[in-house]
Amino acid sequence: MRAAEITEEAPFIHQTSLIDSKVAEAPFRSSAAAVRRLAWRTRYVIGLVTLDFLIGLGAAVAAFTLRFGIAEDGPNKQAYVLVTCLLPFAWLVSLAINRAYEPRRLFVGNDEYERVLRSGLGLTAALAIAAFSFDYRLARGYLIIAVPLATLAGVCGRYVVRQRLHRQWGRGERLTRVILVGHEQTVLETTRRLRRERYHGLGVVGACLPATASTAPGYHRPTPGLPPVYGNFEKVAEAVSRAEADTVIVLSCPEIDGAAVRRLAWQLERNEIDLIVASSLIDVAGDRTTIRPVDGLPLLHVEHPRLKGARRVAKEIFDQVSALMLLTLAAPLLLTIALVVRFAPGARGPAIFRQERVGRGGKPFMIYKFRTMYVDAEARLAELRHLNDSDGTLFKMKSDPRVTPVGRILRRLSLDELPQLLNVLTRDMSLVGPRPPLQREVAQYPADMRRRLVVKPGLTGLWQVSGRSDLSWEESIRLDLSYVENWTLSMDLAILARTLIAVLRRSGAY
Repeated sequence: MRAAEITEEAPFIHQTSLIDSKVAEAPFRSSAAAVRRLAWRTRYVIGLVTLDFLIGLGAAVAAFTLRFGIAEDGPNKQAYVLVTCLLPFAWLVSLAINRAYEPRRLFVGNDEYERVLRSGLGLTAALAIAAFSFDYRLARGYLIIAVPLATLAGVCGRYVVRQRLHRQWGRGERLTRVILVGHEQTVLETTRRLRRERYHGLGVVGACLPATASTAPGYHRPTPGLPPVYGNFEKVAEAVSRAEADTVIVLSCPEIDGAAVRRLAWQLERNEIDLIVASSLIDVAGDRTTIRPVDGLPLLHVEHPRLKGARRVAKEIFDQVSALMLLTLAAPLLLTIALVVRFAPGARGPAIFRQERVGRGGKPFMIYKFRTMYVDAEARLAELRHLNDSDGTLFKMKSDPRVTPVGRILRRLSLDELPQLLNVLTRDMSLVGPRPPLQREVAQYPADMRRRLVVKPGLTGLWQVSGRSDLSWEESIRLDLSYVENWTLSMDLAILARTLIAVLRRSGAY
């Protein structure tokens, strides 16, 4: 079976089919949905290969032009014409060796971008070794321009292509057609999550529930949000055919043991239907899990999150250097905003708003923001409490009368958050992390939510790039916990890039 994508929010384990002699004799035929999916994925990969070739060629030509110019001529320049022609092919080979075209690496997650970066490093090393081995003096200026330019353009190009695919998924196009197998409540929760987060490309078209009178063929449950029910656990293969599905996801339930999953895999492989087994783990990304077979029993090994060590030191250094650079570059803008906030007509008052928040380990600290509300905002909170648009302990109001006209603009552009760079410099905050909570919020945390306090709060985070104020309280907490459990340096870089896009779109900010 071909491997389907693994989502970060709900880890799925792929079940490998075991073929016995009886199943092997079954006629082979691919379902129409599987054929359609294979066709568009093939076109997608061909498009990536074409794009990468053009990127490699463009980077090589740019390096050639910048290093040697156009007017001058000579034997050295002619030799680099051949290098320029071969570099795009070397770039494709490096990407292929680093498995940057495998479907399981594409579509979602940061793995695709990491492999492009590895390809750039690998190509640089390969060219250096080849030049040394054949005693060929490869101009460092040419190499320094060509490979980094190809790598950067490769990452940006793949991001643009992926966003186009995500927009298609958002419109319900090219979705992987999924049948969910499990109990009603689990099916309902998974359906809601997959329909809310379409960027995974999984579209639920039906379900199979435990055997009851209500799971008769053709029965549709009245539960709001539940997909059409095509029968019980014995009718999965039939449900796939009737719903024209190409993937089956088996959710955690005691009725389906290892032997049942194996038999289901035998049935589904006849039509090349992907089988995915959902783990009961919550918000644990694939790079923290490893399947280790022991005497035929697949054991799922879960590594601890990387909360300490060299990578955390690298994050600290990156935070400090970046915050210092940003404060230096943005100093004129910060001064201008401070003056506007301080002397705004009808809303005069302090330029900086200070408030106590809770940091790593529950340690309180003073957070800094540009003031966006009138000076009597806290006194007026009680009379507006009943108009809260949030479903949690946070107070959020789309048309909050306490926000000043200048403050509304600052919030839309997220400029009110810039003074928090000072908190990053004082090591109370990080550039990326969970949202810094208030003490009264922490006091109401259940035990699981306190997990988000093991890392520093961030100026931005998954909550910022996934909807900002439009998120529910439960969803924002889940995203913070997901960040804590699955943190990587590449995730931080991806969140910073997505933050810029979220700010430009001005979505969810009020």
